[in-house]
Amino acid sequence: MWTLLKTAPASAWFGMIVIALIAFMGVFADILAPYSETEVVGPQYAPWSDEFILGTDNLGRDMLSRMIYGARNTVGLALLTTAIAFSVGSFLGMLSALKGGWFDMILSRIVDVLMSIPSLILALMILAIVGTSIINMVAVIALIYLAPVFRLARAAAQSIVVLDYVEAAKLRGEGTSRIIWREVLPNITPTLVAEFGLRFCFVFLFIASLSFLGLGIQPPTADWGAMVKDNAILISFGDITPLIPAGAIALLTVSINFVVDWMLHKSSGLKE
Repeated sequence: MWTLLKTAPASAWFGMIVIALIAFMGVFADILAPYSETEVVGPQYAPWSDEFILGTDNLGRDMLSRMIYGARNTVGLALLTTAIAFSVGSFLGMLSALKGGWFDMILSRIVDVLMSIPSLILALMILAIVGTSIINMVAVIALIYLAPVFRLARAAAQSIVVLDYVEAAKLRGEGTSRIIWREVLPNITPTLVAEFGLRFCFVFLFIASLSFLGLGIQPPTADWGAMVKDNAILISFGDITPLIPAGAIALLTVSINFVVDWMLHKSSGLKE
């Protein structure tokens, strides 16, 4: 692993360091944050000071503490949602490529329907019906992003299931699950890993967008998207506090893309 990391360019190292710092901040939020994420500790919109390093928000809660807890909430939920979408979508995609026939046709048409509806509109419509709890939000976003993962896994697996060793496995009488895990998945793993990073960025931004619109992570839970909305009025007075959570969202997204670009380059086998 160290030999591989030494070949990483500066951009990938920058991305890995940022990701590690944000992950550390989220895991140890209870220790690092000076206050609770919901505790009112001062006046509304208090300026930056020694007591409140990033000031306070619209309710008088410490912005630094909410930024730290927001790393756990926003990033953690995005990771959980992406993992669910990827697990289900990639398995169904590989199963569809392996089975073919009417099974493949039905799943593909369902996915086409999901992808034909703009994702934000679909999420707003479903969340307005079922409610805006965290469980509902995770389920809805996972359902939406399951579709592109399915198509990618299916396309990658279709070039594998026709090869001789897969046919030999079928002739040996191996079950569908065994063929997927032993023959198909190992050969498309680099593609799926790179796509996981990109898809995480989309899900992360999607959750932040829903929170900004009031349908994502609900108050008083700290969330970077909602923090931009709650403190947006400060921009009118020349205060850059609302840009801090927005900058954190952008920084994490760019950092993940740096790492994914390097991973794609390594998996492609291309030389410098």
